[in-house]
Amino acid sequence: MQSAILEFLNTLSGWVWGAPLLILLVGAGLYLTVLLRGLQFTSLPHALYLALVVRREPEDQPGDISHFQALMTALAATVGTGNIAGVATAIAAGGPGAMFWMWVTGLVGMATKYAEAVLAVRFRITNADGTMSGGPMYYLSDGLGQPWLASMFAVFASIAAFGIGNMVQSNSVADAALQTFGVPTWATGLALATGTAAVVLGGIRSIGRAASALVPLMIVLYVTAAAAVLFATADRILPSLGLIFSHAFTPTAATGGFLGATVMLSIRMGVARGVFSNESGLGSAPIAAAAARTKHPVAQAMVSMTQTFIDTLVVCTFTGLVILNTGAWQSGETGAALTTLAFRTGLDGNLGAVIVSIGLIFFAYTTLLGWSYYGEKSLQYLLGDRVTTPYRRLFCIFVALGAVAELELVWTFSDVMNGLMAFPNLIGLIGLSGIVAKETRDYLNRTRR
Repeated sequence: MQSAILEFLNTLSGWVWGAPLLILLVGAGLYLTVLLRGLQFTSLPHALYLALVVRREPEDQPGDISHFQALMTALAATVGTGNIAGVATAIAAGGPGAMFWMWVTGLVGMATKYAEAVLAVRFRITNADGTMSGGPMYYLSDGLGQPWLASMFAVFASIAAFGIGNMVQSNSVADAALQTFGVPTWATGLALATGTAAVVLGGIRSIGRAASALVPLMIVLYVTAAAAVLFATADRILPSLGLIFSHAFTPTAATGGFLGATVMLSIRMGVARGVFSNESGLGSAPIAAAAARTKHPVAQAMVSMTQTFIDTLVVCTFTGLVILNTGAWQSGETGAALTTLAFRTGLDGNLGAVIVSIGLIFFAYTTLLGWSYYGEKSLQYLLGDRVTTPYRRLFCIFVALGAVAELELVWTFSDVMNGLMAFPNLIGLIGLSGIVAKETRDYLNRTRR
């Protein structure tokens, strides 16, 4: 019975994450890029300045957390296993050219992430306790006038929060801790549940503070370790870049343990893993953006689009170059095992394995924090404020359960829910794109004056 269910879910997952969704996601990004006249390119320096230099808006502006904390909360949810295992899977199946298509997905995805954040702030509401709620649920119901689409999104997101945003992450941490450090899975589950409870029970302000402390640290440490590998193999960086660009448009021949790949497979793997990594178009990140202190939607949207830049164009690029520079991509390994092999090769010994394991642990833990908020707001939309405290407690219990459970069914089912989030969200983005363009013109005219 279980095998039949799993087979059905795998078929459904393949359909949900198949060519139609990937084309819609990239197509929406291209459409918004044209509509906004390449805003993600022309305004990227300004966006990075707002995100990393200004960091916060005045305290008297509406919102719960600073725009830097909102960015870090969204990055906490997206910088995860996709940056370590996802990049490796893309290269192992699609060859070096998959990295090029990850970059393309990231660049057009910045426009999508920008539009999501504009609408999230534009249509957010103030709750009875003074906190903010926003995201696809609200711009689909209040902006597009389609509450049934809003409810669909909220159902999909709340289920995905317990799966791919919770149990799958704690299971990944437990496995990494067991394999590298010999820590029993139950002990990891208990520690993770306790650590998660210490943050999420305090709500978005507590999550924002934790994310703004942990996320920059974990990204800097991981990128520094990757940079050390690239420094040691500096003579191979240009050849690796040459592989990426040449194999993006020509088939990758079988070599070493690599079985070869067609151009179409390279495109499909690059786009799929890019979307999985940065979540542009899925509708999760704007839930965090809606909590930011800001008066103008575009100010936060500028900050939000840097999330995709940091996630895909920075962190994923470092992972990909380490895999290519060390030659590990020809080993026949895939997923986290491939990234681990690459770091072990580049750093001579167990240090590489330890770095990858620690990276997985931190990335997965912060994903728990970000997705706890996404699930909370989705259920709050469906059932009201009364579910907030019970939800937070239940989320922490599921963290402990996920560390010790067999999750093949949970993984596949939540992966389906994660993909289904995109369909109503993309309808909202296209339907409300005129408002995004109007808000953008208004903001740019103000800043010019």
